[in-house]
Amino acid sequence: MTQSGTGLNKRASWLSRLVAGRVCVALGLALSVAACNNSPYPVGAADSNTLYTAFNERSPRYLDPTSSYSSNETPYTYQIYEPLYGYHYLKRPYTLVPKTAAAVVQPRYLGSKGQVLPDSAPASQIVESVYDIPIKRGVLFAPHPAFARNAQGEYLYHRLTADQVADKRSPWAFEQTGTRELTADDFVYALKRHATTRTAAPVFGIFSEYVVGLADYGKLIRAEDQKLRASVPPTSKDKPFLDFRRWPLAGAQALDSHTLRIRIHGKYPQWKYWMAMSFLAPIPWEADAFYAQPGMAGNGLSLNSWPVGTGPYMMAEFVQDRRHVMKRNPNYRGELYPCEGTPQDQAEGRLKDCGQKTPFIDTLVFNIEKEAVPQDAKFRQGYLDVPEFDQMSYGNAYKIQMEDSPNFHKEFTDKGIVLSRTVDLSSRYMGFNWLDPVVGKGDTPEQQVRNRKLRQALSIAIDWDEFNRIFPKAAGEVAQGPLPGGVFGSRHGSAEGLNAITHRWVNGQAVRRPIEDAKKLLAEAGYPDGRDARSGKPLVLNYDVGAANTPDSKANLDWTAKQFAKLGIQLEIRATDYNQFQDKVRRGKHQIFTWGWLADYPDAENFLFLLYGPGAKSVHDGENAANYQNAEYDRLYSTLRFMDDGPAKQAVIDKMVRILHEDAPWSWGYFPYSSGAYHRWVRNGKPSIMVRDQAQYYRLDTAERSRSLQNWNHPVYWPILAVLAVLAAMAWGAVKILRARDQQTALPRPVPSSQRGR
Repeated sequence: MTQSGTGLNKRASWLSRLVAGRVCVALGLALSVAACNNSPYPVGAADSNTLYTAFNERSPRYLDPTSSYSSNETPYTYQIYEPLYGYHYLKRPYTLVPKTAAAVVQPRYLGSKGQVLPDSAPASQIVESVYDIPIKRGVLFAPHPAFARNAQGEYLYHRLTADQVADKRSPWAFEQTGTRELTADDFVYALKRHATTRTAAPVFGIFSEYVVGLADYGKLIRAEDQKLRASVPPTSKDKPFLDFRRWPLAGAQALDSHTLRIRIHGKYPQWKYWMAMSFLAPIPWEADAFYAQPGMAGNGLSLNSWPVGTGPYMMAEFVQDRRHVMKRNPNYRGELYPCEGTPQDQAEGRLKDCGQKTPFIDTLVFNIEKEAVPQDAKFRQGYLDVPEFDQMSYGNAYKIQMEDSPNFHKEFTDKGIVLSRTVDLSSRYMGFNWLDPVVGKGDTPEQQVRNRKLRQALSIAIDWDEFNRIFPKAAGEVAQGPLPGGVFGSRHGSAEGLNAITHRWVNGQAVRRPIEDAKKLLAEAGYPDGRDARSGKPLVLNYDVGAANTPDSKANLDWTAKQFAKLGIQLEIRATDYNQFQDKVRRGKHQIFTWGWLADYPDAENFLFLLYGPGAKSVHDGENAANYQNAEYDRLYSTLRFMDDGPAKQAVIDKMVRILHEDAPWSWGYFPYSSGAYHRWVRNGKPSIMVRDQAQYYRLDTAERSRSLQNWNHPVYWPILAVLAVLAAMAWGAVKILRARDQQTALPRPVPSSQRGR
């Protein structure tokens, strides 16, 4: 059967319409996609009163204030919880201010017979220091189902079964919430809770030395906890509620609903600083009871993920290793923005919000960024308002890039990105595990000498000046010992503070000793050219790292391995994520490691306690991650902690630092710069190590942000239009080819028989 010309025309027409229609649909979709911007957030996010920032690697492990002691946890804990005291946001030197306390109080000193002593009494005569702290009235906890009650006043969610908890993985899955007023008993409960056996309690060892009765209280709680858990399988995540209200603690007492008494052994001037940390944040017993119910732990419902505090923010969303969102606490009373600061604060506009109620921002969003390059790109595009809350290093890194690159300098200047830098109270060091047979203390006097010379050789070889040049983002001032400048007792930057083991004083500055000195010490240690003199085998050391394997970390690890290679020593890298690294250190399974410290308070004791023997992390779960032990150092530390600033305290500090220089439990590393990076629409940004509750002081100019994002991130249309033009041309060509082919294959129309032969 032949195909008629009419059928051909119909087919070509249909095919043309089909191709044209699909091209139009594709064009419309492409234009609609092109019309969207490249924002990673929903439409309208730039206009919302929401601050966007990032976190790296993994979610914080501990948001329970009893356990939390890592810097990556502070962006959450200090926005949610409120200790008794805090630090003035703008004043320098750092000044204590009341938070939940109504005033910063001075202790009363008591003698051996309970008599009140004058403030000038010698520490040797002071048996006890008593702090009577007034608590602010009208402070409310954030809404939470732990406080919800029925009409009869009974708690709605304190007798749940595992079936009732079911698949609930957020407190907000429960219909009802409630609140109540903060009382002195909440602080008593918090102090008692440091004796817990249910979670990590890193400062229990320190607190038990000072808080009257806490050491014995810890023994009592362990015994009571064993009774409670006697019928519970050891592997069970569900554990009976450990109600600390049942057992009194001599050193913590509520004199009335709003007066807290804390009793401290002897004289301990630094205690006032501990009261500015989250360890002294109030914990409501209702929250502890709520999270102790069956099914809660298995669903990730605990204070470690869902804190309950009185601060300006509350956790609204917790997606493990992906996203965390904090919302304004609707019950927050609204503390006033400070009216005093430094001349620089006045010049840079940080006093414009004087007297205004905080917080200014409604929502804080933390999204994970595993790689530095996309994180940097998002900040420069404006999609991160600040790069990270807990990392005060970005300002320094960007400053250096601006100095090195005219294009970078122009971009940051045109965008008005605010960068600031100072050396704050923090340190970064490489430690040697004192429990390790090779780099640690050593079991015999002979081995102790060998190990000490090995550590000294390594301390010379590891060139922190070079590190600062190669890794400017993490840079700082090279340390000669444990104390940064800015705390009493530090001799940082002076000839008196020189570490003679690793440096020489030349022309008014510290110069690292030559590698030949390190090689000589290494040979004396029994490892000439990096080989064991007895066996001839190469010396292989292990470097434990708590960081993900990324291009940035690889460069750092390569540099570290080269420092050891200078001495012919092979370095094995044992990298894990930070949470696993912490576990390894707690179990004492590390050898050489790098860690840092952000000062808890502006006093030398807060740095020197990092090497105090009774605070060994692998033995007593303290903060001495090197597990360093030296009897004379510990004796001097025990004297230091009772001393006020003055010549006598300086002399003790000098002796302690000389011991550390000789023993070399750390390669002293550097004191990092504290530097922030803020977009111009983020007001009141000020980098600080000590102030961790900064979110409530930030203000956003969302109109400025929205305009800037539109200007910096224009959609690019021409590549899509060009592709579509090519597709349209190809489609039209295909139609023409089909028409021609059909015309060539079609037979001529038959001639009627009546017309044949005409």
